[in-house]
Amino acid sequence: MKYEFIKENKSFFEDNSLSFFEMTVGMAFSYFAKRKVDIAIVEVGLGGRLDSTNIITPIVSVITNIGLDHTQFLGNTLREIAFEKGGIIKPSVPLIIGETQKETAPIFTDLAKTKNAAIYFADKLIAADYASDLKGNYQTKNIKTAVQTVFEIRKKGFTVSEENIREGLLNVVPNTDLQGRWQVLQNTPKVICDTAHNREGLSIVMKQLKEENFKKLHIVLGMVNDKNIATVLDLFPKKATYYFCKPNIERGLDGEILKTHFTDKGYRGEAYKTVKLALEDALFCADKKDLIFVGGSSFVVAEII
Repeated sequence: MKYEFIKENKSFFEDNSLSFFEMTVGMAFSYFAKRKVDIAIVEVGLGGRLDSTNIITPIVSVITNIGLDHTQFLGNTLREIAFEKGGIIKPSVPLIIGETQKETAPIFTDLAKTKNAAIYFADKLIAADYASDLKGNYQTKNIKTAVQTVFEIRKKGFTVSEENIREGLLNVVPNTDLQGRWQVLQNTPKVICDTAHNREGLSIVMKQLKEENFKKLHIVLGMVNDKNIATVLDLFPKKATYYFCKPNIERGLDGEILKTHFTDKGYRGEAYKTVKLALEDALFCADKKDLIFVGGSSFVVAEII
């Protein structure tokens, strides 16, 4: 199917100099249409207002939270980034906000008003506690966002019972094959990975790490080269051994450069050419009662699961 799509649209791609992401978004939409899917969950690639996914008119729009990420493209303040994210708000289409934030709530409220779009702050509306097989502490907010979204699609004629919601949340991993979100890879020594990469996500993950029982902490860490390391560096514990590495993508930040950022601030660790080598050394050095955490980027986690 993908070869037919590329062949049929090759001249259009070339004439308009489309990016890889733009081409694959078009391919996905074509696939969804041909398969006649009931619901497509479409995640924005970057920002919102100018993202190629923003061509659609959804039955509900969702914005989880706002952090200082991709500032070189989206703006240097939470309000600026919120405006870019708010670009997905469509006329008369309900809007779900996952987390109420003082700086961004007025931006979303004003944008929704201009679009005549009903706005719902999930963290203020969902009081019930839902259990899930996703164990990251940050999932509490994600679950409320998902549940409020289900409440909205019910209004569109979709039948989703309370039992469906509870059973679905207890079986996210087997139902979706979602990986890399506070995922325990082994227990002796315990190895946990998580794809959190911005300050908001990493702050919760690092706090949850402190709740674990371990003798020593080992952190396999890699990032992309457009990451503003200064905005997240202080979140990482100094009482840990670090294994700095480069994810195997063009945007991957060299492990030696990452190491310099950290060691200049008093952290200790070594640099490795690959994620695989970094994890192998962490496993070699760790005692069976130690804890190894792998993260810093989705691309790092993708290489070890």
